[in-house]
Amino acid sequence: MLIPNIRDLTNVQWEVLDSLIPEPTPRRDGRGRPWKDRRAVLNGILWVLRTGAPWADVPDRYPSYQTCHRRFQQWVRSGVMKRVLQALALDLKARGALDVREAFIDGSFAPAKKGAQKSDNKARQRNQDHGSGRSPWSSRCRLHRKCYTTRGDVGYVDLGPNGDPGSPAERNWRDNAYDSDRLGAGLRSYGIELIAPHRSTRKNKTQDRRRLRRYRRRWKVERLFAWLQNFRRLVVRYERYAENFLGMLYLACCLILLRYCRVEDERRC
Repeated sequence: MLIPNIRDLTNVQWEVLDSLIPEPTPRRDGRGRPWKDRRAVLNGILWVLRTGAPWADVPDRYPSYQTCHRRFQQWVRSGVMKRVLQALALDLKARGALDVREAFIDGSFAPAKKGAQKSDNKARQRNQDHGSGRSPWSSRCRLHRKCYTTRGDVGYVDLGPNGDPGSPAERNWRDNAYDSDRLGAGLRSYGIELIAPHRSTRKNKTQDRRRLRRYRRRWKVERLFAWLQNFRRLVVRYERYAENFLGMLYLACCLILLRYCRVEDERRC
């Protein structure tokens, strides 16, 4: 008898994810082996995400590591991970648990041990191999809403999008590394206000100190990074392709959002 791991998905969590993860499409000719259970495969993927271990070390209580890795890539390429994250965030927003009028933004970097995707610039490629940047956004109520990945040689001002026309956020709170007139102008074109302390070298002062009073709330995005560091697969990028690393980041953010999911019995995930 196999004893389930205490870190596997609970029944409550799977009830939330069951309808968001599609069933595999069977072959038209009816040949081939039956598809492995989606929950068991996802638990195997989560084991890799939490431990940071190689795929080949997936325990025997889960489907084979080839199955877990292959299904993970299928879900990433078909956009399943991103859609699950969006669905969880929209559900929380509809129930009033997610306020996106203000966004706290920051970036973090992870070393890339297996290199990165090809680049036309050799010098830039060398820098790119040293790290992979990730720039999550944190909403006002401490929950993750969006995330992006980019090269390791990109500056903070260019880390992530300069503006999001579909974002309802009215104000962006960032640290002084993002202090830039060009970035502020780009955000204003979308109706978003950039609020960040000035660099020590800035000559013309543009920030109102009254706006900076709420800057203390930026600790929420720092706590998000602390949560993400608990998923060891995100500490170092071992995925050769950026889309796979981003898929792991999506999955980690989904688990964070699942903590706030509510079901009919009012139990928390």
